[in-house]
Amino acid sequence: MTAPPDPPLGARNFVVVILDSLRYDSWLAAKPKSLSGLGELQRRFSYASWTAPSHYNLLMGLLPHTSPAHVYASEYYKQDFLRYSERLGVPDMEFKKLLPSIFLPTYLKHTLGYRTHARVSMPVLNKFTPINRDFDSYELMPCHNDMAAILDQLSFDEERPSFWLLNVGETHYPYAYPGQDSSDLPHISGVHGVFKKLDDIRREGGEVAERFDEATLAALHERQIAALEYLDGVLERLLARLPPNTWLIVTSDHGELFGEEGYFGHGPIAHEKVLEVPFVEGLLR
Repeated sequence: MTAPPDPPLGARNFVVVILDSLRYDSWLAAKPKSLSGLGELQRRFSYASWTAPSHYNLLMGLLPHTSPAHVYASEYYKQDFLRYSERLGVPDMEFKKLLPSIFLPTYLKHTLGYRTHARVSMPVLNKFTPINRDFDSYELMPCHNDMAAILDQLSFDEERPSFWLLNVGETHYPYAYPGQDSSDLPHISGVHGVFKKLDDIRREGGEVAERFDEATLAALHERQIAALEYLDGVLERLLARLPPNTWLIVTSDHGELFGEEGYFGHGPIAHEKVLEVPFVEGLLR
């Protein structure tokens, strides 16, 4: 095995937190205080409407975008990638070395000498998927909604900068934090769960999910807001655990629909609210 290169002098730790399915307006309603000093909250848009492709985009280095008008996509990509020099603290980054993989963990590990780690909450991101590539450690958490348990696994190397991707599930359906009861809500499968049960469903003649009425949909939106209010305290703990000179990004992989124009959830939906996400970033000093 080839030894990793020495990291550039001054290279920073880089941490990306993905609050799965979190809507931009849920952030506005919850008013989390822990990140108020990190940077300005931005309204951005995901490149995809569900978890797996949006995380692949993120790991290509394509963060949620600002949807600028009258701008060529190539020009936006250029400006967005140039910001990585500031984020990583590496002013002379060789961007052509992102090729041919166009995959940020590969570049960080094999070009800049980073340690690379991921902790994910959603089974569709499990370590047997193609997203797990060039990570030194990559684990699906045993519980889908316990960011605090993720924090217990964070570690940083004194000799090398680290990249951490954290996929957080409290803000995903059923929008429950640890210990919160959601037994009265129906189980709704994602792609992973559909594949897991599809043979049985086909044999048994189909499965019809329960439809939510307007009052329930409004209550579900309130549950997502409450989940972020809970996570505010966990994010405060995250800030306390991160070393100085760490660049932190907190965003969402996609939004969520709570009954707007007849839609619920995310995935095969073409609607602004499933792409609209919060985005905040900054340097911890």
